[in-house]
Amino acid sequence: MVNATDAMARLTDADASVDTTGQAACASMTADCLPVLFCDKAGTVVAAAHAGWRGLAGGVLQNTVRAMQVVPLEIMAYLGPAIGPEAFEVGQDVFDAFTEQMPATERAFESIGGGKYLADIYALARMVLQREGVNMIYGGEHCTVLERDSFFSYRRDGQTGRMVSLIWLEKDA
Repeated sequence: MVNATDAMARLTDADASVDTTGQAACASMTADCLPVLFCDKAGTVVAAAHAGWRGLAGGVLQNTVRAMQVVPLEIMAYLGPAIGPEAFEVGQDVFDAFTEQMPATERAFESIGGGKYLADIYALARMVLQREGVNMIYGGEHCTVLERDSFFSYRRDGQTGRMVSLIWLEKDA
């Protein structure tokens, strides 16, 4: 997690950024991972998170919510285009990474045999955000793999471009 204005000066890589100044945009570059954009209802803080399965299991959304320093019930989250539940095949390690820390996440996985699952990254993100107290959650209806004409997909194409999801504050001059 970085402060977006500080990251501009130091070119810091991070899975999430937050801004309260209106002097920087928060961005997430993805090609199948889940970009999550945040703002508070008062328009005082924005954030962007890159939530691949490792980051999602590792707390990137929880850390982003905390870094915003506002009451979670005041936060709105938008789930951008990511790999959908019909295309996101994962192994037992991914299933275990979520269900060991949050058993209810088992609902976001469909067993396809051989220790493989189809995972719903959108459902996983919603569960994590709701556990943190964020209830205004939007988006989450696209599949970067299956919607070939609209999105880049690393899983589908191997080598590909990236999409950028941006959010920023507009402060009065």
